[in-house]
Parts: sequence; C-alpha cells; structure tokens
Amino acid sequence: MMSLIPGPDDLFLFHEGSLYQSYRLLGAHFIENEGKAGVRFAVWAPHALEIRVIGDFNNWNGSLHQMSKVSIWGVWSLFIPDVQEGEYYKYEIVNAQGITALKADPYAFYSELKPGTASRVCSLENYQWQDGAWFKQKETQSVYNRPLNIYEVHMGTWKKKQDGEYYTYRELADELIDYVVDMGYTHLELLPLAEHPYDRSWGYQATGYYSVTSRFGTPQDFMYFVDRCHLRGIGVIMDWVPGHFVKDEHGLRQFDGEPLYEYNDPSKAEKPQWGTLMFDFTKPEVSSFLISNALFWMDKFHIDGLRVDAVASLLSLNLGRPDGERITNEHGGDENPEAVEFLKRLNTTIFAHYPHALMMAEDSSNWPKVTTPVHDGGLGFNFKWNMGWMNDMLKYVEIDPYFRRGSHNLLTFSFMYTFNENFVLPLSHDEVVHGKKSLLNKMPGDYWQKFANLRLLLGYMIGHPGKKLLFMGSEFGQFDEWKDLEDLDWEMLDYDSHRSMKHYVRDLNHLYLKEQSLWELDHQPEGFSWIDADNSSQSITTFMRKSSDPDDFLIIICNFTPVVHEQYRIGVPLSGEYSEIFNSDMPAYGGSGQVNMGKLKIEMISWHDQPYSLKLTIPPLAVVVLKPVKTHRKASTTKKERG
Repeated sequence: MMSLIPGPDDLFLFHEGSLYQSYRLLGAHFIENEGKAGVRFAVWAPHALEIRVIGDFNNWNGSLHQMSKVSIWGVWSLFIPDVQEGEYYKYEIVNAQGITALKADPYAFYSELKPGTASRVCSLENYQWQDGAWFKQKETQSVYNRPLNIYEVHMGTWKKKQDGEYYTYRELADELIDYVVDMGYTHLELLPLAEHPYDRSWGYQATGYYSVTSRFGTPQDFMYFVDRCHLRGIGVIMDWVPGHFVKDEHGLRQFDGEPLYEYNDPSKAEKPQWGTLMFDFTKPEVSSFLISNALFWMDKFHIDGLRVDAVASLLSLNLGRPDGERITNEHGGDENPEAVEFLKRLNTTIFAHYPHALMMAEDSSNWPKVTTPVHDGGLGFNFKWNMGWMNDMLKYVEIDPYFRRGSHNLLTFSFMYTFNENFVLPLSHDEVVHGKKSLLNKMPGDYWQKFANLRLLLGYMIGHPGKKLLFMGSEFGQFDEWKDLEDLDWEMLDYDSHRSMKHYVRDLNHLYLKEQSLWELDHQPEGFSWIDADNSSQSITTFMRKSSDPDDFLIIICNFTPVVHEQYRIGVPLSGEYSEIFNSDMPAYGGSGQVNMGKLKIEMISWHDQPYSLKLTIPPLAVVVLKPVKTHRKASTTKKERG
C-alpha cells in the first residue's frame, strides 16, 4: 500500500536517476490515511519557495492546501482527503522571486480536454486486461525473424465523423483494427499520444508525458483499444519524444521558476529548429522522469514498443542550429555525451523489463552500432529506421523513368549497408506533408504511370531486406498530401484506380505474411543475393530473398521503366519449374495485364552467374515475383553463355 509520504528509498533512487517507476512516487495517487480515502499529491520542484494544490476540491483556492517539502532535493507532498476520480487540479508554484505560476502535473495520468490545461485525478488500476495470450506468444518468437509490417496512423485524421468530431479510442478499436487486420499489417504505429496543446504538432510537442491525450477518450478507453489490438494479433508501437518539449506556460518550461527539466544554459536548452526546449540529461531526476515514462506506456498501457523520435537531435548538439549558434561539448566535439549515455541506459532498462519490446530509433545520422547491444558497445536499440534507403528511393522514383538509368546507384546503394543495422524501411508521415506531396503525386508520368510507379515502389520495398512501415492513406493512393486537420480522402475509393491500389497493397501485404523468405533472414546476408544488380541501361533489378530452407526462395524482378520486355532472360539457381506468384501489372491492380501464365521452365544455360536461366515477360513499371515449383540438385555441367 502506498504510504502517506514518499519513502526515503524511493526518494533516494529518484534523485540518483534510477527510480524507473517514478510515476508511482510522483503525481496524484489514491490512498487511505487513518481510514480516510483521498489523494496523495507529490511533485519535484527544488527551486520553489512554496507550492499549493488547487482544484475542484477547494474551489481553486490554494491557501487551503499547502504542500510540504519531503526531500532536501526538492520533492513536495500533500495528502488531501475526499478528492474524487476525475477532479481537475494544478500546482500553484511560488518561485524564489515570489512570482506565482500555475502548472499542470508532469506526472498526471489524465488531462483536461483542450483548450483546457488542468490535470485530472485518475486511477489506472481497474482495467481488466484480456491479452495474456498475446504476451505469451511474444515470448516464443524472435522479433528479428518474424514479419513486421507497420501501418503508421495519426488517430485524429485517419477518419473523422461527418460533423468533424474525432472518433474515440473505443470507436477506433472497432473500425481501425478491423481495417488493419484485413489489410494484412502486423503492427500499428501511433503518432505521439502524450497530451499536447496544439493539434498541428501531431503530438510531438507534449505537455503531459504520462497523460494519454483526452482528445479521443479516457486512459481506460485507450487501454481497451490496445487490448483489442492484441486480441486481434496486432502489435502497438507509439511514437515517443524524449528529446524536447513544448514551451507552453502550464508545461515543463521553468517549472519551478528556474530551468528544471531543460538545460540551465539557454544555448544548449533551445531547439531552434522546432521552437522547443531540450531535456537536460545531466540531471538524474530527468533520467528518472523519462525512463520511467518509457516503461510507463508498457506497464500501464501494454504498448509493445516505442519509435524514439529524432535520435539524431539527441546525439548531436547542433542538428538544426544555424552556423552562428553552434556549440561544442567539453572536448570540442559535436556529440552530446550525456544524451548518448541516456539512450544506452534507456535501452538497457527497457530490455531488462521487457526483453521482447520494440525499440526503434528514428535516426538520420551515421552514428555506428545503433542496433548493437549496449554491452557490445552500441546504443542498444533493436531497430533503426533506414533513412538513407528512404531518401534514395524517393529521389529515384521522382526521376522521369527515361532518365533513371543515370541514377541506378540510388536503387542499389542501400544493399551496401543493409545488414549493418537492423533496419525498418519507412515511408512515413514526414514524407507526405508540408509541400512534399503524397507518394502517388511524387510519381512522374500520366495518371496510369503514377499508380504503376507507386505499385512498383511498394513492391520493391516489400522485397528489400528490412521491416516495413507505410503511412496511412498511401495504401489507396491518396492523391493530396496529408492534411493534418482533415481526415483521409476515403471518397477516392469510389474510383477504380484507388480501389485497385488498395486491393494491390492488401494482396502485397498478405504475400509478405505468407512468404517466409521475405522476413525470416531480414538482418542476415544469407537472406539476400543479387541475380542482376547492374542493368542500368534498362533500369531493371533482379534479386533473391531466401529463408533458412535452401529450397525456399523468391526471385524478385523490378522494372523501373514503362517498357515491356518479352523473352527477358534471368539466371536462376536451381533446376525445375518456376511460377509467377505475384505481378503488380495485373488488371485487378490497375495494370496492363503483362503477366506470365503457367509454369516457367528453366534452360540449361547459365546466366547472371547462375547455373540455369529462364525467359519471361517483364511488364512496364512493375514488380514480378517468381517462386520455384519443383527443384532438383544443381547440374554439374551446363552450357555456358554470358549474361
């Protein structure tokens, strides 16, 4: 049972930086004191002269409830009897200069609906979870050699009601989860759900790190959403933002009248790129706050993993800074050593508590060993977004197909480093907003070619080693870029091209789930080999994806021009027959129908450094997937021809 006053052991660990469930120490918690039910409030504010709790329960009159300092390092506490679930409150903090400010609780579990800024008293203890089987299943499976295909969603704009109101967590638990399951995704990734004041920040500038946003319902409603995801076999990843926070007056900025959660040095605290403040990783209490928060979403909401936002901005002191404002560390370098140590401690702690968690770094830097364990000299994440692949591919597909031959290296360069880290291939929200255009509208050519190019890009992504992520709307070819105040253009599904695009992505995703060679050896060189990487003149690549079974592999051919190639010869490793199991040019997908029917028989002609070869039709702007039907041992002698 929770004590009336925070215990000395917990206080010591909090101030040491290693109280990793500090949300049990601080914030508002229901307790009993001498038979009287009420709430214990506790807050860290070492520079405050006086702190009072104000709220519904005292008509917002702070003189009735003054807090007492219970640690010499600045934790304050107060028990107030008869406080009820859902009541609003704030801290009235008097700073050392006698100036009073009203602050929301940094550890609040629930917040007032925007534009209100108060915290709400809330218990998280009464939800009855039903997802035990989900967690038992995760214990038996490696995250590395299982399919991982992520649908990235902003809950406020995936779909809205006719009157413009948001769908609630419980309503989304029906409609969104059904959609994700039908489309063949394995995981949902949710843009930040921590409470935030401004819709167009998308959640990336938070004020309530422990408070799931009230825009869509209560914390228990969100628990229900996650529970339903798990019952349907869908994992849940949340964007998490440990690098910076918003400057709104009711939030963390100068919380007790002095820089507290941010660096004391303004030049280091300021994040000019976003107009935010950076967390001060030299303060042990900030580490306790942030690492506890990462665990909190897993402890209380059963989140399966975190996509850690803007890791490059943590590693570098100067990312986004103008040249005239650059700063250095004590050794004269660009690195932020305390942020590096924070990330290592974060990942070590998460995996100690949740060995099967997903910890994904959104990192655009060249920092080495991002997905190497900390004990082996790495940062300790288990996945990293492959920003290089994303940038190269989007640059390539925006080139007119007739000129792509001059940029063939953009297609193939990623294979030089694809096994250096455990990569996720992201086509995320950042690439379809702020004038960058939607994926479909990035594509060159006429209307038909735009859809064909998008089908090709997504097919190439499924074939490329690495886990997958696609932002909502791209699966049906949203023509406009993401409008972050409106829902997706679902009405486009009234048109054949968009409906066919959705059909294509659904079938592509289910192909991915079915074919072990597309994911089992994603992070091992043995899972991939080139057949032909060098056909720049025709902008065609041919490669294999392999599973641990030597007879189980796929051959993937991608044609990045609108030219049809008949009787196109490719090398194959085994004898027997092959069949076309997938073709993005099928009429059902909006294609021209250049498909390969029946069995494709090999010839005893070596080609592309393979002992056998076969001929097939290569459709325009399309991806073709072949699979062996019947294989035999490699022949000892073959007719030699040059490929």
